[in-house]
Amino acid sequence: MSRAFFETADDALRGFLPPAFRDFASYRTGRNLKVWYGSENREHYEVQFVSGPGLEVGFHAEHRDPGRNEEVLARLLSREKAWRKALGRQPEVGAFLGRQAAWRRISEVWDGDGLTDDASVEAAERLGDYIQALEPLRRR
Repeated sequence: MSRAFFETADDALRGFLPPAFRDFASYRTGRNLKVWYGSENREHYEVQFVSGPGLEVGFHAEHRDPGRNEEVLARLLSREKAWRKALGRQPEVGAFLGRQAAWRRISEVWDGDGLTDDASVEAAERLGDYIQALEPLRRR
C-alpha cells in the first residue's frame, strides 16, 4: 500500500456518501485513512494496512479508558440487527487488531495479496457503507 492508495480512498469516499455524511475530518498516511465526525477522533472509521498482509475496513473505538470503548461497542451492538442488515456477515466485532488490548472494532479484513490501487475505491465504498450503517447509531 502507498500514501496514494489512501489519498484515493479519501477522495473517493465523499462520492459514496450522501450529503449529510460528507462533512468529515480525515487523516491519512502511507498505512491508513482515518475518518471521524465532530471533535472526537477516538471513535472513527478506518481503512488500514494490517499485517498478514491485509486491509482492514471498518469502525474503531480507541479511547484510553477500556470501559468507554466497551460502552461504545455495547451501544452499537444493541442495534446489531439494523447494521447487519446493511453490512452483512463480514464485520467482526471485538478486540482491535494489534497491540492495544483496550481498543475495540467492528470491521472486516480483506486479503492483501493482489490488491491494486483500484481496491482503494472499493475500500472507500465499503467504508461508506460502514459510515451510513453505524454513524446514525453512534450519534444517538
